[in-house]
Amino acid sequence: MNKVLVIEDEQSLLEIIQFNLELEGYSVTTLNNGREALLMKNQLDNYDLVILDVMLPEVSGLDICRAYREVSAVPIIFISAKGNTIDRIAGLKLGANDYLPKPFDLEEFILRCSILVQPKKKQTAIPVEITIGNHRVLPASFEVEHVLSGEKQELSKREMELIQLFFSRKDEVVSRDEILNTLWTNDQFPTGRTIDNYILSFRKLFEQDPKNPRFFHSIRGVGYKFTLPD
Repeated sequence: MNKVLVIEDEQSLLEIIQFNLELEGYSVTTLNNGREALLMKNQLDNYDLVILDVMLPEVSGLDICRAYREVSAVPIIFISAKGNTIDRIAGLKLGANDYLPKPFDLEEFILRCSILVQPKKKQTAIPVEITIGNHRVLPASFEVEHVLSGEKQELSKREMELIQLFFSRKDEVVSRDEILNTLWTNDQFPTGRTIDNYILSFRKLFEQDPKNPRFFHSIRGVGYKFTLPD
């Protein structure tokens, strides 16, 4: 049974989260105070996931996340009424795995939790070439070559990084926040549509029917899944 630590000072929301997580089979421990949460710093090995509010009494969720990351890699999801891009990036830079603005859809919340607690598969090694449909991706030269025509198109560094990330995590759901945390850590703040726009470009390039993709799939409210059908 996966164990979840929920740190939230709004009692009604705390009870809703606990109830729904327990319905899904999780064992839930709850706290409503930032200082009490800091005392859990050395007990994080007992948990598979932490749900952490940003604005807490006495000690903020940001400070708690910073302290937790000094001792543990336990997955952390921030939940907060502060949901703009700058706030989300600030939380992710502290080491959180995901950031969900309030109010949020419970089904989406449960899905995000399940993604983070699922056993991590060994990442697929990046080959010299990646074949996606009728195209061959060449990471060394930042090019995409059409298998039949031989026509080549140059990709940007960021586009190639995204394709490599998706390939290494193929058949898994990857959240937008995880992508931002992995690839944009040291850059300027991207807009909320940044990744969506990259995916639209990939669909135009790789998919025969961009409106019915075979490779780059949207998972509503969460992120994307890359697949390579047989």
